Amino acid sequence: MDDLETRELRYFVTVAEEAHFGRAAARLGMSQPPLSRAVQQLEQRIGAALFDRTPRGVVLTAAGTVLLEEARPALQAVARAGRRARRAGQPTRRLVLAVKAGADHDLLQELLDVQRADPLGLPLEVRFGEVHEQGAFLRDGTADVAIMHRTYDDLTGFDTEDLRTEQQVAILPRSHRLAARASVSTAELRDLPDLPAARWPRIDGTYPDGPGPEVHSQAQLAQLVALGHTVIVIPRSSRTLQWPEHVAVPVLDAPPATTVVAWPAASTSQDVARVVRNAAHAAATLAGAEARSA
Repeated sequence: MDDLETRELRYFVTVAEEAHFGRAAARLGMSQPPLSRAVQQLEQRIGAALFDRTPRGVVLTAAGTVLLEEARPALQAVARAGRRARRAGQPTRRLVLAVKAGADHDLLQELLDVQRADPLGLPLEVRFGEVHEQGAFLRDGTADVAIMHRTYDDLTGFDTEDLRTEQQVAILPRSHRLAARASVSTAELRDLPDLPAARWPRIDGTYPDGPGPEVHSQAQLAQLVALGHTVIVIPRSSRTLQWPEHVAVPVLDAPPATTVVAWPAASTSQDVARVVRNAAHAAATLAGAEARSA
């Protein structure tokens, strides 16, 4: 069998995701007949049917299911290679650092300062994202390195180094009865009918069931808390999200949150390794300053 082409893999994945040749053709900006021929030719080359055709669309066969599992990361790898090669070929080289908007502001500022002071450190371009987006940026090559959080983010496929582990706090409306407490428990937060927990999208974009509001950005979430519509539990250092209408209360039995610096496991870049070392140095500097002020 000849080597598969990225074009035909992209066609196949689109048909699999749409479960319909017509919708897939519209999404790809082409007519249906050449798309159908391309998939048929792919099936002939592989020697197995990839789809069962039905009057309502298509369903993946066992062979199609396997190919879809392999094709997605293969296409991601090709796109990632292109993006990183493009950045490496620019006159002024730089690395892209992915960060969750509103989180770890003190660590980010210290890292940028350390990186700028490093005579061998490349300039860092900060790419802000929402929940789960840092991992997506690393996987598709948009970013080279990211600041992420264990227990919150999917770290599959990445190498990581722990930067700091910290207590979590509940961000409550200032007018709420628990806002004056010295601490709260996770059970108390679960039993708040007036403040149901916000629901973040999963990696696949769907939302878990529950009474709380669906949210997709940190700014939206902060405003919902200020309006008294929800409560959130976040790492203590993320209190840069806090508004005057908010109060941060420690959650004593919440699992600690660990901030990590993450990068693709296959990376051999010395420039990325230098950012990782500088991130660890920045975290140590902040920990020392905090210990001295305690």
